[in-house]
Amino acid sequence: MRLANDCGAHAQHGKGEGSRKEPCASGSLDHPSPSPRLWRGSPPSPGAGEGFFMLVGLLVLLPVLRLLWEAGDAAVLTRVLNSPMTWRATTNSIAIAAGATLAAALIGGPFALLIGLTNLRARTAMSFALILPLMIPPQIVAMAWTHLAGSGSPILKPLGLAPPVGTANPVQSSAGMMLVMGIEHAPLVFLALRAALRAIPGDVLEAARASGAGPWRAVRGVVLPLCLPGLVAGLAMAFVAALGNFGVPALLGVPAGIPMLPTLIYRRLAGFGPSALPEVAVLAALIGIVACLGIALQTILQARIASRLPGGARPLAELPLGAARAPVEWLAWSVLALLVAAPLTALLATSLVSVYGLPIGLNTLTLAHYREVLALDQVGRAFANSLLLSGSAAALLALLAVPLAHAMALSGGSGRIARAVGVLVELPHAVPGVVLGIGCILLFLKPLPGLGVSLYGTLWIILAAYLVRFLPLALRPVQAACAALDPTVEEAARALGAGPLRRLVTVVAPLVAPAAAAGGLLVFLTAFNELTVSILLWSQGRETLGIVVYALEEGGSPTLGAALGVIAILVVLAAMLAAGRFGRRLPPGVVPWRS
Repeated sequence: MRLANDCGAHAQHGKGEGSRKEPCASGSLDHPSPSPRLWRGSPPSPGAGEGFFMLVGLLVLLPVLRLLWEAGDAAVLTRVLNSPMTWRATTNSIAIAAGATLAAALIGGPFALLIGLTNLRARTAMSFALILPLMIPPQIVAMAWTHLAGSGSPILKPLGLAPPVGTANPVQSSAGMMLVMGIEHAPLVFLALRAALRAIPGDVLEAARASGAGPWRAVRGVVLPLCLPGLVAGLAMAFVAALGNFGVPALLGVPAGIPMLPTLIYRRLAGFGPSALPEVAVLAALIGIVACLGIALQTILQARIASRLPGGARPLAELPLGAARAPVEWLAWSVLALLVAAPLTALLATSLVSVYGLPIGLNTLTLAHYREVLALDQVGRAFANSLLLSGSAAALLALLAVPLAHAMALSGGSGRIARAVGVLVELPHAVPGVVLGIGCILLFLKPLPGLGVSLYGTLWIILAAYLVRFLPLALRPVQAACAALDPTVEEAARALGAGPLRRLVTVVAPLVAPAAAAGGLLVFLTAFNELTVSILLWSQGRETLGIVVYALEEGGSPTLGAALGVIAILVVLAAMLAAGRFGRRLPPGVVPWRS
């Protein structure tokens, strides 16, 4: 503590022109990029930092490399690529992901412009509601829409709007999957476009207004073209997320007989076990290639349409809606009620009705399904496993993110190894989860060399996958916090003789602890109900909550599945509210729904 106090005094003494903070540039989504230079004097020796980078990069890349090695068998590759089912599933995956991306753009884009540019009220609450479907597991989102649109809908049936009994559920179709995944991934477009709006200096809009352009003409002619790179980034993220989504195709596509690559991989692995690994490795590599092509196309388009922005830290001024504000707010909340509140209400009503298909009323309300589902052994075991896995992943990644983000800030991203590791860390989170899941099976199927211990069939293989996949979620908030640090504080500690490790522990870590905690909460939120990776890695007795929810719905217990889904949503809401409290002390965008 004395060292931290000395550093603070030294920094206060050194305030002036030489201690000015570096401005934060806008980075991926809403997260500011690390400051280009943290040290004003000679930078620290890069040897230890580069070794740390190389170790992290190697560990992150191992599952992907193992998958590519397995997929390179020529005989298996020929057999899989010659199968009509492979190309049918691939075509369906690309077409439905493209449709879902369009739906995400039509939902997330207008909300980003309204919340980012205008004087709408309750923008934080509106952002929270819009982002909620992204935080809820996809299998629960699919369940909610199934209960809302089906013939036994507790919402539509009393109104006479439910489809006739015996007819197909409208959402169990290609169009239904596009809509549901579009709603689920609209927050990705929203966040990327809102981050692009935040990166535009207010002087740009003012210059257009001074030239005689009206406010909305200035937005169309100046602001929107400058936002195109952000929009393209959001569309690419939505496409890749839809391509690797498992929960929605499993609950909506399988009943309709629409195969997609994630469900095809799961069915082959579940039916044939490890013997099917060479074939599913090829299918997983195929998903990864399509996803990487989408990311590459995003990079090319962004490079072509990106514009140089003039300097300036002043944000865009809010555009007044005037008399139209109340109608626009009413319309926005109505859309959110239809897309978010209505399906969740249907899920809640299904969990409370005594018999599925009965209209909800005082005579049919019951809490028996909650008592029954909580009494199931596999549910208690799944809760314990999910809490252990998500809590461990959150804590470990929050601890790892601090030295990694600090080392990247010291390098300023200028080193080749630092830049390469930055890309590698994002790769497992960017590609579909089935790619990582199959890679982990292949990597850990045999005992670890030198240890004789196998992680396959244990909880630890799921934890290993979580650590690799969710590292970016923990890293981004800490990177933003490191970028906002006053470099004179650490310079003072170095002048007092503190070594790198002591500076990290006593100076940097306490200052970025709130960001690390927020990143850990985001990891917990995502991992607690995760399904796409877990469905490939779980074994009997090692179920996670997402797997049990999916199994109950698929096994014909809709009321029990709905009850467990509501409980899972309550856990997500509690974690989101806790993360929101940390957001008050963090740079804008670290907690995505805070303005």
